[in-house]
Amino acid sequence: MSPNADPRLQAALDAAVQAGLLPANTPVDKGSERPWPVVLLTALGAWFAAVPLLLAIGMLLGDMVRSGAGPYVIGCLVLGASIVVMRSQGLPLFVEQLAVPALLVGGGTLAMGVYRDFSTTGGSAILLVVALGLALVLPQVWLRVLLGALAANLMGLVLLPHWHWGRDSGSVLLVLHGLLAVWLLALWLQERMVAVAALVESLAAGWLLTTVVGLTYMAGSTFLVGGAVGSNEIGAVAAWLLGFERGSWQAYSMQIGSSILVLAAAGVGALAWPSLRQLLPCAVALVLAVLAWFMPMLGAVLLALMVCASTQRWRLASACALAASWILGAFYYQLQWPLADKALLLVGAGAVLAALAWLGQRTSPLVTSAGAKLPLSAPFNAGSLTLLAGTLLTVLVANGAIWQKQDLIAHGKPLFMALVPVDPRSLMQGDYMRLRFATLDTHTLPLLEDLGGQRPHMVVQRDARGVGTVQRLHTPTQPLAPNEMLLQLTPKDGDWVVVTDAWFFTEGQGPAWQAAKFGEFRVLPDGRALLVGLADAALQPIPAERP
Repeated sequence: MSPNADPRLQAALDAAVQAGLLPANTPVDKGSERPWPVVLLTALGAWFAAVPLLLAIGMLLGDMVRSGAGPYVIGCLVLGASIVVMRSQGLPLFVEQLAVPALLVGGGTLAMGVYRDFSTTGGSAILLVVALGLALVLPQVWLRVLLGALAANLMGLVLLPHWHWGRDSGSVLLVLHGLLAVWLLALWLQERMVAVAALVESLAAGWLLTTVVGLTYMAGSTFLVGGAVGSNEIGAVAAWLLGFERGSWQAYSMQIGSSILVLAAAGVGALAWPSLRQLLPCAVALVLAVLAWFMPMLGAVLLALMVCASTQRWRLASACALAASWILGAFYYQLQWPLADKALLLVGAGAVLAALAWLGQRTSPLVTSAGAKLPLSAPFNAGSLTLLAGTLLTVLVANGAIWQKQDLIAHGKPLFMALVPVDPRSLMQGDYMRLRFATLDTHTLPLLEDLGGQRPHMVVQRDARGVGTVQRLHTPTQPLAPNEMLLQLTPKDGDWVVVTDAWFFTEGQGPAWQAAKFGEFRVLPDGRALLVGLADAALQPIPAERP
């Protein structure tokens, strides 16, 4: 090892050698001596220089890139040149960074030919082998991580061809769990194949991040991200258990599997930390298993979190913890549950976990670094108080939003607004109606920043049936007539809409909603509104079909 190497790296190397994970003569990289701002600025300059040059070369080659064996020849040549540059020693930094866009161009050109001549499954399998081969010959760790992420996506296309990713959510979830199984298998093999341990580590990191991102995306929008208070924007969460019929064996299999993965995560933790082999940690695992029953993405993420934590992969563990928090928050947007029921479940689970934590603190004496035991009645420290305050604040915010919407539904005045629906099919969201209600000319309305953060309000005239007709933009100086009311507008994609521009429903129920002619709102005196349903031409609410 070089005398300039970091002592911490030397200590980690010694520990790995003693554990038998690395050979005794493994060298330690001293690390790059180039400051990262210099590397970043040089890379930007290389990209600005390389991209126009590569585009010009592509235009000159013309049909050679698109026909015959041209994509294979050019792609392999560019890839080979990029590999030679990246493996060279002592090259100027600018030249080294030029190889990165060239690597992307070579891979993209090769992919054009492969997907032209092969099916999605076959082409993805070929590119998967190419990605793994590039990771084997390239020395840059960050590139190996990116290639691991690419390999996970290609494996997903191999397992789920014909672009079912947006139409068969249940199958996508099964594929993501399969990718997680491959990651676990790679970690198991890594301990037994020391020669490629570093390569597997980088590839597995990118592979896991892609899998976790996919599971998080399947969960949909998390709490208070899908929309602002006062509107009913809903997240991209899939239908009940991702399209399977409620009570079917597929749905039960996903629920049972998610809970089993949580228990498996508890087992991994118990093997790594003897302190978890007690009653209270097992009770916490059971609570999380119950939550995973209702959230089929949660079990896999918690298992990945525990495996990363037990193997001290703390960055990956942090990513998994963030994903688990997102999935828990996405439960807020489960459309089949009333808001109050979802709040009761989450608050109940939080109360049980808090009680178990308090009980564990009361029954387990605290031991200081000097070995002295603190009394069981020791006061809460700052960390405990911060955790308790954060928990209470989360509960208050969540229930405040829920109670606000429930109060709006209970006390808001009914209002029907005519709509012109469009029925598209969202590849990643299932079936929904894109709504458009009658509004003012939004191009004449001021911008949100010009209003000081306040939303504009329309004046709506309400007839005897409850149907509203837009009259004008509200100004504080002009009073409302007895049959007029305020209706708040919501910013959406650079425009102003009435509460929302979408209505989601269970897949396959599109014909029942084709009769919708009005949106049914509940409106408070200050103009805050909530879309509670759709109605037909006779103002009769359209009931949601139950599976």
